[in-house]
Amino acid sequence: MNIAAVILAAGFSSRMGDDFKPLMRLGDTSLLGRCAGLFRQAGIDAVTVVTGHRIDEVEEEAGRHGLRCLYNTDHRQGMYSSVCTAARALVDYDGFFLLPVDIPLVRPATVAAQLSAFDGRSVIHPAFKSRYGHPPLIPSAVIPAILDSSGHGGLRRVLDKEKVHAVPVWDRGILLDCDTFEDFTALQLRLTRMAIGEPVEAAVLAAQTMPVRGVAHGRAVAGTAVALARELNRHGSCIDAALTHNAALLHDIAKGQPRHEMRGAEIVRELGLDALAEPIGFHRDLPPPAKRRLGVKELVCLADKLMSGAARVSIRERFGHKLSLYTGDDEACAAIHKRMTNALALQEIFEQTTGRTIEAVLSLETTS
Repeated sequence: MNIAAVILAAGFSSRMGDDFKPLMRLGDTSLLGRCAGLFRQAGIDAVTVVTGHRIDEVEEEAGRHGLRCLYNTDHRQGMYSSVCTAARALVDYDGFFLLPVDIPLVRPATVAAQLSAFDGRSVIHPAFKSRYGHPPLIPSAVIPAILDSSGHGGLRRVLDKEKVHAVPVWDRGILLDCDTFEDFTALQLRLTRMAIGEPVEAAVLAAQTMPVRGVAHGRAVAGTAVALARELNRHGSCIDAALTHNAALLHDIAKGQPRHEMRGAEIVRELGLDALAEPIGFHRDLPPPAKRRLGVKELVCLADKLMSGAARVSIRERFGHKLSLYTGDDEACAAIHKRMTNALALQEIFEQTTGRTIEAVLSLETTS
């Protein structure tokens, strides 16, 4: 299908004081550039920006990113006039995404999911925990209805009358705009954490991609790993709790596939969660670090070995069961012994670092 994308950037940014949203810097580029990059990463080359206020500056920035510009002569009438400006120019496409410039941290994986669901007839809304967000993917068949509307009630009123399909996504960025400086500050922080994701995003992703038992195991491993991280941080470490939680929760995202730990690392990289790839890729087996300092990947591996399903066990109990399953298979038993030895070495480092047994740490977490 021939799909375009539209970035709406004609407004006045009146609540941002002297700052003008399309040109505000978010990381190493402008909000406009970040929106454009989203669609380009998702494979959409036909990206148009609707301009209005401060047209010369917006067109100059659009030019830096190779964007087509459409000037909305009625931009003082509000956002719906920009939607109409775009719609008139897109009749030759099968559909188009529509994204306000102040919603810049949607993930390419979200756009890809919408493209996969597009049938040429339905409006495709991304939905985070049942809440619709941006950008909608609108079939060109809806353009006449957009142009015929007075704009009262906005675009949502028009789209609600059409055939609608919601695509559940794990990306909370579909809901996050920057109408205020506080919003913008929150986006700046979110940008630094995109490769990790939020714990709530990881929870939604797990529910969407893993079986119920796998999610239960992931939650148990995550709880254990975070408890261990918290204890190490009390003794001078600086381990990221959200990174630990998300990698542990999703460590079995590819369970059942060949070399599931490596495939899991590939999956999270494809989703843009690059920081989770190494811990997931090494969760099955990991030798003790030479400098005897545990980090996220060691804690995820160790926590996994302390759980059987959602139940806590000792490392020797976990591997004793494995050994009983492979009695008589010398090669398999040798590999199991190796993994058990590595896990016990990680446990030893933890206990020497903290001066406490893992059982004592986790028992306190359970009762607190």
